Amino acid sequence: MIVKQASLDIVCGVTSKLPDTKQFEVAFAGKSNVGKSSLINALMNRKNLARTSSQPGKTQTINFYHINDEFYLVDLPGYGYAKASEEVKAKWGKMIERYLYTSPNLRAVFLLIDIRHEPSANDRLMFDWIKSQGFEPIIIATKLDKIKRSQIQKQTALIKRTLGVSKEAGILTFSAETKQGRDEIWELIESLMNAENTEEPDREIAETK
Repeated sequence: MIVKQASLDIVCGVTSKLPDTKQFEVAFAGKSNVGKSSLINALMNRKNLARTSSQPGKTQTINFYHINDEFYLVDLPGYGYAKASEEVKAKWGKMIERYLYTSPNLRAVFLLIDIRHEPSANDRLMFDWIKSQGFEPIIIATKLDKIKRSQIQKQTALIKRTLGVSKEAGILTFSAETKQGRDEIWELIESLMNAENTEEPDREIAETK
């Protein structure tokens, strides 16, 4: 994917009306400080369009990044931030739930997991909840540069086992430092978009019958 244009197009807070962009959307979920903003910046080939912070819980809105005037990358608020109040956590949860449940344009949800650690209880809850909304979460194991190459297989197997992902399912890996894995993520997004486009004529034919 050649990113010619990328911009933060829409920002939705707790009380905001969610937009109907009428364009293809993929969303990124993950616990606070797992590297969502860094991943999205890497995909867009921008340094600071998605704001990164060493302070967990920084993303408190749903951010829609418009790519090439064709589709959106959607950054969901990080979950599991221990210092956030229960009231704030509940609001973030409802905001994520509302988007995943009601968006007519969402086609895939990427769930980011820190490759160094076993998925947390919050990770497992989010994985199961995304599935309950009708999506098969696409796992991206982040912080790849923080472990040795010899540990990758062991850690990805741990993630699969803990989340209950089938052994046959693949896990994407990504490093914000080296950008390793960026091309593979784009290839998957493009394949999803291509599949969407090839389905459109069939839908039109069905509607005219």
